[in-house]
Amino acid sequence: MKNAHTFHIPVMGIGFTIDSPLKVAQYGIDSVISLVDDILLEKLRKMYSEKFEIPYTEITDKIEDFRAKRITSYLNMMSDLVDKKFEALKNSTHEKSEELKAYVNMLPSGSLIKAEFNKLTEKGINFQELKNWASQNLSKGSIDVNIMTKVDKDNYIKNEQLPVEFNDAHAALRGFANSKLKSSVILSAGMNPRLYAYMSQFDDFYPSASGEFTKKIILKVSDYRSALIQGKFLAKKGLWVSEYRIESGLNCGGHAFATDGYLLGPVLAEFKEKRNELRSSIESILNQELVNQGRAVSSVPLELKISAQGGVGTHEEHEFLLNQYELDSIGWGTPFLLVPEATTVDDRTLNKLVAAKEEDLYLSDISPLGIPFNNLRDNTKDLEKEALINKGRPGSACPKKFVALNKEFKEKGICTASREYQHLKLKELDSQNLTLKAYQKEFNKITEKSCTCVGLGTSALLAYNLETRVEGEGVSICPGPNMAYYSKIMSLKNMTDHIYGRDNMISRTDRPNLFIKELGIYIEYLKNKLEEAKSAMTAKEEKYLVTFTNNLNEGISYYKSLFSDLKNSFQEIKEEVLHELEKGEKTLKVISLQIQDMALENMKPKLAV
Repeated sequence: MKNAHTFHIPVMGIGFTIDSPLKVAQYGIDSVISLVDDILLEKLRKMYSEKFEIPYTEITDKIEDFRAKRITSYLNMMSDLVDKKFEALKNSTHEKSEELKAYVNMLPSGSLIKAEFNKLTEKGINFQELKNWASQNLSKGSIDVNIMTKVDKDNYIKNEQLPVEFNDAHAALRGFANSKLKSSVILSAGMNPRLYAYMSQFDDFYPSASGEFTKKIILKVSDYRSALIQGKFLAKKGLWVSEYRIESGLNCGGHAFATDGYLLGPVLAEFKEKRNELRSSIESILNQELVNQGRAVSSVPLELKISAQGGVGTHEEHEFLLNQYELDSIGWGTPFLLVPEATTVDDRTLNKLVAAKEEDLYLSDISPLGIPFNNLRDNTKDLEKEALINKGRPGSACPKKFVALNKEFKEKGICTASREYQHLKLKELDSQNLTLKAYQKEFNKITEKSCTCVGLGTSALLAYNLETRVEGEGVSICPGPNMAYYSKIMSLKNMTDHIYGRDNMISRTDRPNLFIKELGIYIEYLKNKLEEAKSAMTAKEEKYLVTFTNNLNEGISYYKSLFSDLKNSFQEIKEEVLHELEKGEKTLKVISLQIQDMALENMKPKLAV
């Protein structure tokens, strides 16, 4: 059955979409649960079991394979509860008919289902007829899951390392594979060959002879090359990627992957141009491998979707991306943090998000993964971190250890945001006899890391008044830059009406077009990289900066051509966009000259020799 909606809610943090399917799936909306924190999932399973009077037996960390079992149990519960809600909605009685109307009212304005429903009910409601129609025409949203492939910590019992399948990402994958869900796993944060190989052990990921999957694979990527490499790698295992989910490198929430300056528009254009090539080159590898394994080869072409997310903020942008690049869905993340009917955010953080302006939203180095991370200034987890630094005890107690991946001091791995790691690192720093200025710079680098694996989940505990003795009450949150343009708490209907152009939830009139906003963020990022390289630019840094600048220039040329030719979209802002592109070009010319000057400076000592 075709998707009811043309948008999806991506994973946000660890806890913000932890139970989103239970809130939105009955309305046909797809959403994504993070599988990072099995401890949080278990706490919520207990809470929902009590609420819905479901028998509950705790899965303690003394049980073998507890992480995978917790994940399977939570996902099975979500599946059952969503099914129950959806069945109730379809079997509408007079008392329950409002739910069915809510489903239909949230659909896109041109939806055939909406037109049929209106025709069916224009002369009054025949509930039996309505039930039959709903059973045949309505679809529930998908309960998808997200695994950050690199968050794959080794695990131990006492001092004995467990086999690789007990690593965090492997156990999460097994938890999903063993669940009753018929949905997708979204793999993000790059390639993990061991994890990809492990996927091939589960039959649910293989197609049937009729091209059906019990469980699908979605890859989150930021450029075409990455999609092709990973798609082929998986195909060699007999695994098919059903959807490539393209995310803006920097104009997004959460971790930011800047690539080499590839902008969203040109990346989407490349996917559109090479979509058939992507399919055929991967399909031939896949089919051969399926034959080699003695598995069924689909008699029909396998589904291949392309979607995009990152910084989309208006109905016009939504429709433009769908039509211009022939996309199947658009991800709307950040604005949904202000929709309590869809996401789970505690009141204090919610109010901070409502008040956030551009200067409160910044790209930080707080992530222990060492990847730039979109952050909200003065979030309560960072305030907690600062208080510990001021007390002379920097670093977190590290109660969950999901990102204890650094092996600089210990084979078992330590998190770079932990007290243990920062103590060892600062001890090392003290022995280096640096100047006060140099020392402070290095001190800040070490202590900047924040305990995000706890902070990104705590909001759900606070929202539901659950115990936080181990976690504390500090909340990390990672909205995209788009948050600056939304300044009120919204209902689910408000938000869907905004997406489909029936209402406007942006009160400001100065929000830039998503492509222009992304370009501005990329140029700022490039300026910062240039500043970092100023003291002594290496040949490698020079090459990176030149490539980055060239790719941004190519992106600007693409946008100039695109906007000059547009006849139906963005007419009101066309001149302003072209003006901003000209400004961007001029800025990049200055940056190119600075790179050249720095390269010449570095050449001088060599020439003197």
